[in-house]
Amino acid sequence: MAMKQSENNEFTYKGAIYNGFLMLFINLIVIPLVIFGLVTTVPEDQIWMWIVVGLLALTFCVMGGGYFVQQPNQARVMIFFGKYCGTCRKTGYYWVNPLMTAKTISLRISNMDVAPIKVNDRVGNPVLIGMVLVWRVNDTYRATFDIDSDLHSFVSIQSDAALREVTGMFAYDEEGTHKDEITLRSGGDKIVELLEAKLNERLSIAGIEIVEARINYLAYAPEIAAVMLRRQQASAIISAREKIVEGAVSMVKMALNQLSEENVVTLDEERKAAMVSNLLVVLCADEPAQPVVNTGH
Repeated sequence: MAMKQSENNEFTYKGAIYNGFLMLFINLIVIPLVIFGLVTTVPEDQIWMWIVVGLLALTFCVMGGGYFVQQPNQARVMIFFGKYCGTCRKTGYYWVNPLMTAKTISLRISNMDVAPIKVNDRVGNPVLIGMVLVWRVNDTYRATFDIDSDLHSFVSIQSDAALREVTGMFAYDEEGTHKDEITLRSGGDKIVELLEAKLNERLSIAGIEIVEARINYLAYAPEIAAVMLRRQQASAIISAREKIVEGAVSMVKMALNQLSEENVVTLDEERKAAMVSNLLVVLCADEPAQPVVNTGH
């Protein structure tokens, strides 16, 4: 069942944001100087002036919580008492309202190695399949507000589910299927395209984009691996025998034609049958033929 994609509600933060070095100068130099000047000049009976001094001291302490450094390919989701105020993607050293919650979201490409999992293929054979997943966040609003778990945990669980779904749609190999059907072993790019589509379908709800997904491990499960290996060996032997017989028949035909055309010997049907039998035995045998010398006795 396809997951419903939520509307893209991300927008750029347009609130007050200031250069961090300027605000650091004001916070560490200007405000302490003002406080010192007021303390040394305010008479003791001027209560309102002491209130101003207290407010400036409080401002000095609170301002320290508004600084942040943002590196390339990072973003900060600005939240003011539960309200989404936008996403800041600027790079540098900045200061914002200390009461603003700035949640850091990485926009960098992440890599995940999905360990092999046991899944039944389309014909019911248990197989082990794993993949390498490359992804990144392209919607910070969804990544922050639309899921209630860690991003890496969400990606891991949904990747596992998508991999199971795709594996169950195809057989492991051509055995028991039509020759023109796509299999896990022979599908290649088509399997990858379908896997990426399923992953994007599942992860887009969290604002995540799939850069690449590649199957990096594919094998039969241990309980049937030995049986399947023998089956593959038998198929290979049969194919090899077919080629050997095909070649042997061609060589026998060529030998009979040359003997007839060059008048080397005239053979009746019985002798031709015996010659064909002997040549096929020699050409198709696993062991070298042992010559028998007829001495006439």
